[in-house]
Amino acid sequence: MSLSSVQSTLSTLKSCQDDIGACMDMVSDVALGIVEAQGMDNSPALKKLEEMILECSRLDREISCFVESVDEKTAQVRREPPDAMFHLRNAVKERFTELTAGVTDADLQRHSKVVAFRDSVRKYAMQAGQTAAENEEEEFDEDIAVTQSQTNFTCPLTQVEMVNPVKNKKCGHHYDQEAVLEMIKAKHKNKKKFRCPKVGCGNTDVQQSDLELDLLMKRMIQNHKRQSGKT
Repeated sequence: MSLSSVQSTLSTLKSCQDDIGACMDMVSDVALGIVEAQGMDNSPALKKLEEMILECSRLDREISCFVESVDEKTAQVRREPPDAMFHLRNAVKERFTELTAGVTDADLQRHSKVVAFRDSVRKYAMQAGQTAAENEEEEFDEDIAVTQSQTNFTCPLTQVEMVNPVKNKKCGHHYDQEAVLEMIKAKHKNKKKFRCPKVGCGNTDVQQSDLELDLLMKRMIQNHKRQSGKT
């Protein structure tokens, strides 16, 4: 086993984590669809989806533990004689066992995407119930509603309606995912910080790690498009 092959394996695992994150987003999106159809947030189907996203959280945490174990032990091996490589596998295995033993159910519950899943489901159920009640009581001015929706859904970078809205966890502002990632990449390439483009925002250093896909807003945008006849 060589250190280069170890790093290649880690790269593959990190790619798997990206896939797990995408899977968790899909589970959340399906959950919002169920809430939209049923108008409640406590159905058996939602419980099953919550179990799925918790299992994804467990897999993600185990991969993180393994990556941490490998990083820690390979760094140690580099400082030791060459024959230390022969003991790397067992050392990583032992450290991985220690780290995973310390993972609790509470840790899994605190995964950002698990928290976002529950928060989105709860908020969307409340919104669905509120909208239904409002529709029974009164009729809104359609032009005003459309104008407000367009304003809320407009990316401050592209000035057009967002497709995949991401929320900045630090300042709470939204941007279209593709646009903001390209801007962050361009700024970092020139060794510059990317400032939040929202007028008046004091966040001067937006990082990719600060961003999370806002599935609730994405579904609201999709509903707005259907209602306004857009494709």
